Formats: sequence, structure tokens, C-alpha cells
Amino acid sequence: MSYLPEHFLIWGELPVTDMNRSVAFYSKVTGAELTIDTSGPNPMAVFKPAAAETGVALHLYPGTPAGDGSGPTLHLAAEGALEETMSRVTQAGGEVISPAITIPAGRFFYAKDPDGNSVGFFETTTA
Repeated sequence: MSYLPEHFLIWGELPVTDMNRSVAFYSKVTGAELTIDTSGPNPMAVFKPAAAETGVALHLYPGTPAGDGSGPTLHLAAEGALEETMSRVTQAGGEVISPAITIPAGRFFYAKDPDGNSVGFFETTTA
């Protein structure tokens, strides 16, 4: 019997060099509440989703980022309009590296976080 999950991405991990700086960046840009979890072998900052039962999660962990944006790109939701998110990326120490790109499901842009991780920020099309 084959198993096809509801979500193919179960969780994402972003390596960071400075946990406090990264928590501040992602909190400001996304509007998410991040909590530090020290129950495992390494501390990690966990994004608290509104609906934890979705099975999709993201956390930051102490690691070695690619630094040049060459690693995998995770696309994140953020509160507010996409242009506001672009502004918050810059204000929080990241770099916007593309204009807004429109696709049928919405709009997104590419950015780098303060460690150079490649991230996309996505705004859904409203009905």
C-alpha cells in the first residue's frame, strides 16, 4: 500500500550563526512567534503556526549556512502585503534579491536572511 501525504514538506531547518539575531529577523519579517526549544541535542527556534496540526513546521538551528544563497529555498508566509514584507526584510538586516513575481496562486519574492540563506516570501491571491 502506498502512502501519499497531505504535505510533502514535513519540516524545514534553516542553519543560522546567531540564534538571537535570526529570531529577531524572522519574527519581524513574518510576524511569527518563535520559541526557543532546548529539549533536543541543540537549541532551536521553532515557528509557532496558527494551526499546529498541519504537520508542516520550520525551525532555526545552530549550523553553517551556505552564506551565498546557494542552498535550498524555503518559501514562507508573512503577515501584510508583499511590499511591506520586502521592506521589513531590509529593515531587519536581510536582502531582497528579486522583484515581486506573480504566479496563479499569488505573489512572492526571493531574499537572503542575515546569514545568506535563500528564502522566498509568499502572498496568496485573495478571493
